[in-house]
Amino acid sequence: MTSDSQTILGETVQLPALDGYPLIATRYHAPAPVAQLLIAGATGVPQGFYRRFAEYAARRGFSTLTLDYRGIGLSKPASLRGFEMDYLDWAHLDLAAAVDQHRHAERPLFMVGHSFGGHAFGLLPNHAQVQGFYTFGTGAGWHGWMPRAEQLRVLAMWRVIGPLITRAKGYLAWSTLNMGEDLPLGVYTQWKHWCRFPRYFFEDPQLPGLAERFAQVNTPIVAANALDDLWAPPQSRDAFMAAYTGAPYQARDIDTTTGLGAIGHMGYFRPAAQPLWDETLDWFSRLPNTRQAA
Repeated sequence: MTSDSQTILGETVQLPALDGYPLIATRYHAPAPVAQLLIAGATGVPQGFYRRFAEYAARRGFSTLTLDYRGIGLSKPASLRGFEMDYLDWAHLDLAAAVDQHRHAERPLFMVGHSFGGHAFGLLPNHAQVQGFYTFGTGAGWHGWMPRAEQLRVLAMWRVIGPLITRAKGYLAWSTLNMGEDLPLGVYTQWKHWCRFPRYFFEDPQLPGLAERFAQVNTPIVAANALDDLWAPPQSRDAFMAAYTGAPYQARDIDTTTGLGAIGHMGYFRPAAQPLWDETLDWFSRLPNTRQAA
């Protein structure tokens, strides 16, 4: 457990992506560090959303790094109109750089994902540097895995609202709908395309070899999804996480009727979810401390 009396101050740092793009990250230094922790956030969610969890992890000895992907939060340009990027840049260039720069020669590196974070892990060229990966709310994105009412809302976004907004703005002005950060056009376009498939981008013929890349991951993984997560219910998680065929893997269904209260797709990192935070950090602490060489 940890003492809530310890004050953890986040240190804002510039983190160059692998192609040199200037990302803004925050380091939460543990007073007595035992491990490094990197948080891989969800699509359209700025790093500040994960602050309370990062502070909590730091108090428990995990020196933690959060970051805004390019085009998001503090890492976005003055205008998203005309800003060009590939959705998978967030994994290939941004998170990969964070792994390289946050690892430590004397401490293990762990990663916590949220939604897209679970997609990104298998795309990392340096995933072998991570000794344990715990992801929340990761799913395949296909509307068919969602409850009927949510299917209709999601299809309205993809087929009506999204096209209207992107034509007018040149990007997905998601903030006008109170759904998160505005998204670069490339992210919106690719996300919409992959959500047509029950197994997400694994079924995109323009992305051959993805399944083979994910099969190379051998890092222990837990994927936890709340039963009330309308965007990523357990069956959606199972459709995506099946690609991690080479990893020691556990699926965790979170029953929200047992005292945690509503979680949905975003509640994993809200203060009421602290029991989940302890569960996650305890799992990391039980893993063997075997840092792999680059």
